Amino acid sequence: MDWRATYKSKITTAEEAIKAIKSNSRVVLGHAAGIPVDTVRALVAAKASYKNVEIVHMYCLGAGEYLTKEMEGHFRHNALFVGGNARKAVEERRADYTPCFFHEIPRLFSNGSLDTDVALIQVSRPNEEGYCSFGVASDYTKPAAHAAKIVIAEVNEHMPFIGGDNQIHVSELDYIVETSNPLYELPLPVIGDVERAIGEHCAKLIEDGSTLQLGIGSIPDAVLMFLKDKKRLGIHTEMFSDGVLDLVEQGVITGEDKSLHKGKMVATFLMGTKRLYDFVNNNPNVLMFPADYVNHPAIICQNHKMVSINSCVEVDLMGQVVSEAIGLKQISGVGGQVDYVRGTSMAKDGKSIMAVPSTAAKGTVSRIVPFLAHGAAVTTSRNDVDYIVTEYGVAHLRGKTLKQRAESLIAIAHPSFRAMLTEEFNKRF
Repeated sequence: MDWRATYKSKITTAEEAIKAIKSNSRVVLGHAAGIPVDTVRALVAAKASYKNVEIVHMYCLGAGEYLTKEMEGHFRHNALFVGGNARKAVEERRADYTPCFFHEIPRLFSNGSLDTDVALIQVSRPNEEGYCSFGVASDYTKPAAHAAKIVIAEVNEHMPFIGGDNQIHVSELDYIVETSNPLYELPLPVIGDVERAIGEHCAKLIEDGSTLQLGIGSIPDAVLMFLKDKKRLGIHTEMFSDGVLDLVEQGVITGEDKSLHKGKMVATFLMGTKRLYDFVNNNPNVLMFPADYVNHPAIICQNHKMVSINSCVEVDLMGQVVSEAIGLKQISGVGGQVDYVRGTSMAKDGKSIMAVPSTAAKGTVSRIVPFLAHGAAVTTSRNDVDYIVTEYGVAHLRGKTLKQRAESLIAIAHPSFRAMLTEEFNKRF
């Protein structure tokens, strides 16, 4: 049968498609800006028909109506990363958090650890061969779709078609819901003096010909501001956003020195504005792969001069890094931080950077601390940590003694807290 006939035979409404979901089942939603819209909305509207449906995903954009108190008993979220819309539900124990490295999440689906009944995904329109692209969310979405017993796909005319290992054939879709929803967008971050100072310090660590992993937000974008005089930079990253586009257009990011996927920008998911989504659509220089490839340390380390830039919540005087919780309160997740810290540590001339403002809570709390908050989970261990950067400078910790680490960290702490930190230093050393 021609794929077009197969495609047409599977078209249905969101309301009809979700009838394939049963109570006591596990449903995996597409990630970030790739989260489906119409089918999730229909699922929430039909909540009375469902009991104990587990909804699994990492970060997602949108309101997340299934996370409200009214949904208790109908839906329960299992967060592989706690986004802002899921924090309250997790804190109130109406949702769960599963710690996991990003590059290992696809295996949770493929090996049955998270046996998936239904994958609710969003894809592009099919190409001439009948393949739809997962567009801005390959990550765990593609592996979950291949592992699921049933695949319900929103085929969205606004989803960009992006190459790489990022497609699924219409024959593998069980239900097709055609949609025309503009992708969720993220506003451009506000960059202040602190972020600019951090960005400038980070930029000094980045050499010509480096390959970058950058996250999203004001600090990564501030770093990019100070890279305009660099040459032949490349991108191999968990995700990228609008911040890289100016450097591509200015000829700074070319990928010509990359040792893996030369000339190509590689990512596992994307979030940004329409400008970003238009840029990546059918762009032969952008490749998307699942997270078990892009985020695997054994792949990351194949990039020479690999530089990762991440952020954190607090760092203690030994160099232990907390990035996902405030004490016992889970506020995000491990994500790909450790994937890239370890990948860069194995790369030739690699560097991993934790870039963080020296204070929080409007200057009342130091992020460099004598002891981690009670109950805090260490994300990046003191054995893995490399560079810590604040607006006050750079502390290089790898290969340093505990005493040397503490001295270096105190030197880049906010001046208001250096006396307190020095007092603890004197007790220990």
